[in-house]
Amino acid sequence: MNALDYSVMALYALMIVVITLWAMRRVDSTRDFFAAGGKMPWWLSGVSHHMSGYSAAVFVAYAAVAYNAGITIYFWWALPIAIAVLIGAWIFAPRWARLRIHMNIESPMEYLATRYNLPTQQVLAWSGVLLKTFDVGAKWAAIAIIINVFTGLDPIIGMCISGALSMFYTVMGGLWADACNDFGQFIVQFIAAIVMVVAVAMHLGGFGELLSIFDRLPAHHTQIIQEPYTLGFILAYLVIYTLSYNGGTWNLAQRFIASPGGRDARKAALLSSALYLIWPLVLFLPMWAAPLIYPDISDPSRSYSVMAMDLLPNGLIGLVLIAMFTHTLSMTSSDANAITAVVTRDILPVMLPKKFKRGQTSLLVARTTAFLFIITTLIIAVNASRFGGVLSLLVIWFGGLVGPISIPMLLGLLPWCKRSGSAAAIVSWATGISAFFIVKFVLTDASTAMTVAAPVLSSLVVYVVFGWLRPSAVRPEVEQMLAALNKEADRLSVKRTATSQEV
Repeated sequence: MNALDYSVMALYALMIVVITLWAMRRVDSTRDFFAAGGKMPWWLSGVSHHMSGYSAAVFVAYAAVAYNAGITIYFWWALPIAIAVLIGAWIFAPRWARLRIHMNIESPMEYLATRYNLPTQQVLAWSGVLLKTFDVGAKWAAIAIIINVFTGLDPIIGMCISGALSMFYTVMGGLWADACNDFGQFIVQFIAAIVMVVAVAMHLGGFGELLSIFDRLPAHHTQIIQEPYTLGFILAYLVIYTLSYNGGTWNLAQRFIASPGGRDARKAALLSSALYLIWPLVLFLPMWAAPLIYPDISDPSRSYSVMAMDLLPNGLIGLVLIAMFTHTLSMTSSDANAITAVVTRDILPVMLPKKFKRGQTSLLVARTTAFLFIITTLIIAVNASRFGGVLSLLVIWFGGLVGPISIPMLLGLLPWCKRSGSAAAIVSWATGISAFFIVKFVLTDASTAMTVAAPVLSSLVVYVVFGWLRPSAVRPEVEQMLAALNKEADRLSVKRTATSQEV
């Protein structure tokens, strides 16, 4: 990289500063900080949901999978997410927006005290905060690898630079700054990804050569199902993604919570689903072609970064670095905002009831909490190797533990699960967590599919069956809440009834 590349990066940093300063003018309360005042347009929410759903790990850990295994990465990562978000567009996304309207929530965990009880809310909140802390730490570690390849900077310095920039706009601008920067970052990433595809195509001899790369790659690169990415693994991840991308990952729920209404949240989810279906094909093309350009690369996780350095002219190298860099900023910043919402709205008022009343935490407390969260995740990133590396943290730990935390939160929104009360929520959570540690540390020969599937499936079965075998009495406030969240379906039902009577 030379001065031209660093100038491009400086312009990007300036863009973030300008957007953040604009966003600060729209933040007067925690409602604005955490939920954009419920005024986020659907197109911005949809792009932000997409950008907040994956980080620079795509260009590191997933680039290694694409290099070694080929197209399977699209079929166990991108396609299941597109299907999951499409499902959520009709079931979950509108309910999050209605939850804010009818219960005045700012945190995705806030409604659980009403849906179940306070102890259940606290168990899920604390375990979710712990999980996301490690998840975000893995993403800082991923961006440090990329910065090291491009600039030669020590990974720890790379983490600190990333964390400082993310800290600035997360702490100062809240969700408005996150979403608006996500949109700007999507434009940058769009240009950079097209540039990479063109560069790889020209290196191989033209676009015709790029489209026929699998004819020259080993046969297993065209196999959708291969070890360790078996059919069971893919199906398990479809369930996990349905939970995670529809609100189990709290920052993604916030995009729907910030929508003006249920219809806007649905349109946002449909846009994000379409982007997950189409856009990863563009991102993965250079990664799939990498074995033809570097057949003996020692570390496949660096393949995308090395291609950019070798094939692009100065200026465009900096642009591609920014594109990869922005994914981590999008995800970690939105995660920080979501975790801050849960801590300030749900945890602190219970820990320190004399200092914080529920629903009355200050903007200063919110910003301080966001600052401390980012510092903690950076410390974890420095020690990522102790947890098995970036891919292990992202795929195994997060995939295994997100389900047991998400199931009571997401299924609690649905009227057909209303008999599953606090006991079902706690028992399903404990069962899923226990299943993960058993298959991870006791059954040491368990497959990756088993490690990922066992926690989410056991938790799901226990939650549903517990509600059938030991149904809880449904309190009036829960009935009212579920009816309000389901009002669109009720309206459609009324219309159908009226039409039938007329006929």
